[in-house]
Amino acid sequence: MNDVARLAGVSIKTVSRVVNDEPGVHPSTAERVLAAIDQLGFRRNLSARNLRRGSSTGTIGLVLEDVGNPFYSGVTRAVEEIARLRGRQVISGSSDEDPGRERELALEFCSRRVDGLLIVPAGLQHSYLVPEMRAGTPVVFLDRPAGDVVADTVLVDNIGGTVEAVTHLASHGHRRIAFLGDAPDIFTANERLRGYREGCVRAGIGYHEELVAMGPHDESSVSTTLQRLQTMREPATAVVAGNNRITVYVLRSLAGVAERPALVGFDDFELADLLSPPVTVIAHDASALGKAATDLLFARLDGDNSPPRRVVLPVRLVPRGSGEVHA
Repeated sequence: MNDVARLAGVSIKTVSRVVNDEPGVHPSTAERVLAAIDQLGFRRNLSARNLRRGSSTGTIGLVLEDVGNPFYSGVTRAVEEIARLRGRQVISGSSDEDPGRERELALEFCSRRVDGLLIVPAGLQHSYLVPEMRAGTPVVFLDRPAGDVVADTVLVDNIGGTVEAVTHLASHGHRRIAFLGDAPDIFTANERLRGYREGCVRAGIGYHEELVAMGPHDESSVSTTLQRLQTMREPATAVVAGNNRITVYVLRSLAGVAERPALVGFDDFELADLLSPPVTVIAHDASALGKAATDLLFARLDGDNSPPRRVVLPVRLVPRGSGEVHA
């Protein structure tokens, strides 16, 4: 507060009044104080027990895409288990793929002085975290990298997984393999599209733009896309679904259809092995992703000052039946 007061040319009491929304401050003075706060990266401390510099609040913040997605539920569970063993509690929130909401959540957690942050980024601009990182708050990005800051990152092998999906289908005679992906500005969706293209080249089947449908998708758009793909002059005989939700939309759209295309979905999901036919997937361990990111965060909290790390976790093809249908 001394630094803010000095930069704004006001008293500490005036800074206090502005921060606490108290009356008696001229609007132009309040604007100077707020500008100084923004410039210095000042955050009001919401926890009285953390007033003493260097103390721990016993919490870590977790920003996810959607806590309702089973994949991110697995990530959250792994984070909570490790945090509990280390005497920390986890506070979390969903960004809903909204960069503004991601920023709001991350800075809210910082204002509560979490000991560290785990973030599944929704956008490409994360310079807003630089003041917090400089102040000593460790930040680890998971599932996707940050856009404009260098920080610890834990990913899965999105490209390699989609390459394997395409080459697996091609090995069963499929030459017209479609790809249904999420919005292309999402890192994982773009990487999986790259893997699809590379897989087509490796399999010697060529890349055809008309076989690609990027999102965002809902059940209606997936149904329309499948109808188009199956009524083309040269219809698609196989589909790679870019994530677990798209896979579910595909399955719903194909319910009751006698002749289905072969299907490989990226991300495993509950009951996939009990459907008829069981769904072939590119699986990666959500708990391993959460564990790796949380271990990295606690390493930083324990004093590890080595350069930022980029960890890529492996994926694996799980053949169950839907991806082994011959063309």
